[in-house]
Amino acid sequence: MTNTKAETQELKTLSVGVEDFEKLISSGFYYVDKTLFIKELLDNWSDVNLFLRPRRFGKTLTLSTLQYFFEDTGDEEKNAERRKLFTDLNIAEAGPEYTDWQTSRPVISLTLKDVKKKNYALAYESLVQVVAAEYRKHSAITDRLPVDMAEKYNAVMGEKGSESHYQNSLFFLSECLFKVTGKKSVILIDEYDAPLDGAWLQGYYSDMIDLIRSLFSAALKSNDNLEFAVITGCLRVSRESVFTGMNNLKIYSITANRFGDGFGFTQTEVDALLSYYGEAARTESFRKWYDGYKIGGYAVYNPWSVINTLSDFKGGQPGADFGSHWANTSSNDIVKRLILQSDDEAKEEMETLMAGGEIEKTIREDLTYSDLEISGDYTWNFMLFTGYLTITGSRQDHDETVYTLKIPNTEVRRIYERQVKDWFNERLKGEDLTPLYDAILQGDADKMSGEITELLLDTISYYDYSENYYHGFLAGILRGMSGYIVKSNREIGLGRPDLTLCPKRRKNPYIVFEFKKANDYDTMETACQAALAQIDKQRYAIDAKKEGCTAVLYYGIAFHKKEALVAASLTPAGSKGGVM
Repeated sequence: MTNTKAETQELKTLSVGVEDFEKLISSGFYYVDKTLFIKELLDNWSDVNLFLRPRRFGKTLTLSTLQYFFEDTGDEEKNAERRKLFTDLNIAEAGPEYTDWQTSRPVISLTLKDVKKKNYALAYESLVQVVAAEYRKHSAITDRLPVDMAEKYNAVMGEKGSESHYQNSLFFLSECLFKVTGKKSVILIDEYDAPLDGAWLQGYYSDMIDLIRSLFSAALKSNDNLEFAVITGCLRVSRESVFTGMNNLKIYSITANRFGDGFGFTQTEVDALLSYYGEAARTESFRKWYDGYKIGGYAVYNPWSVINTLSDFKGGQPGADFGSHWANTSSNDIVKRLILQSDDEAKEEMETLMAGGEIEKTIREDLTYSDLEISGDYTWNFMLFTGYLTITGSRQDHDETVYTLKIPNTEVRRIYERQVKDWFNERLKGEDLTPLYDAILQGDADKMSGEITELLLDTISYYDYSENYYHGFLAGILRGMSGYIVKSNREIGLGRPDLTLCPKRRKNPYIVFEFKKANDYDTMETACQAALAQIDKQRYAIDAKKEGCTAVLYYGIAFHKKEALVAASLTPAGSKGGVM
């Protein structure tokens, strides 16, 4: 569908991955105007403001916007250019009490997203580089600093400072800026929790928490050179672990009402975006795929996925359709580890979610990473704060708030169907499958039935229980069977058997599997016999002779929900139903 607006003027380009505010505006990209966030911040700010949102919800662009709005570059011509960026945006109409803040303060800005390494030494080196780069941005002030301060500044900037220099680096930079400009600094820190995430996963958490705590405490606690700070991340960790003694800290998580529409796209913003590009007819599909997040009192869309999908449609991408973009933006290692460690109750609750249901959980926001070693129930905290779940309601239970949680939309549901299901099934890799393999080679159908049923009980199915589910489940298990090559749905005889195990040594039997999904437990035996009859009739074992095998094992397996029943037939190669 073509927008009539496109007939009279060229449409703005959609920005995919542009997180620099100046580039976004000066290059003429379409911009969803979030600048009233600045007004709300100035109306409500504390000394230190922590905003927690899932990844790819616009946090980096928001901090970039704040930097271009507040930063005094020391060059009036450059400041004037920055003020022009906001001329046609909502904040320009907010009044002089807000616009007078433009280009009025030094700004210290850094992102910790890349300070996430496999060991502490590499993470520390990365942090040194990030800090040194910020020092270089302000290097013009060194000529106006006292000699002792300039020497220390140059050491940090040259990546030659001591560890204590870097622990104190943000405070010292704000001190230097105040010394030269007489103005307090605005400090912006993006993805503050990324180093902690990596450290917990790689086993050096205690060292990293000490470093980050020292860095933050010096700069953000009782710093007379600080105007205010804005920090972003996904996960809130307790004051005791990072923000020790910071009574000047205000936290805005996804459960807070204030700033609820500051990150992500509201329905009004998505409607305007789709209308502009002539895609209003797809509104309902966009809603099903990318809406559903509840942040404070607002329902919001995942902005990254909306922009990527719309860009595919407008760019004439062959076969462009709705899909998962958010899944590829983060490793999600913590969620994966928590799932691999989860218990049977968590698995059942995950199945409820994947079937479209809801679960109730008490959410604790002030976690430490060490809490994760104590209780697997904190899995739900991390899945909520990282965007895998959303809140649909709440109730009070004595002094605790119990939240109702569900999967927010189709995009995330697809991620569950692929990633989360695979993570649960990965737990099977630690199982001893030798009893099952031995039973298969011995033709022990009863033993196979029990072993397969036990394995099914430890997987996640999201209640679809289709033949494809059982097929993929068993194929994955059998790939670990020594001495055999697994072939799936290969054309053999007069059809395509579900699975065949081709022996690498001729003395071993050639094995054929056919699966049937039974309607109920009472018809499982009938389904097993129907599967065996299909193998015989379709001559699925015809390749056994080519493989030089003297024996063929037929297995008909019937499944109903999480129970398996196996029927076996041992047939010499060349007999009826075997090979020609």
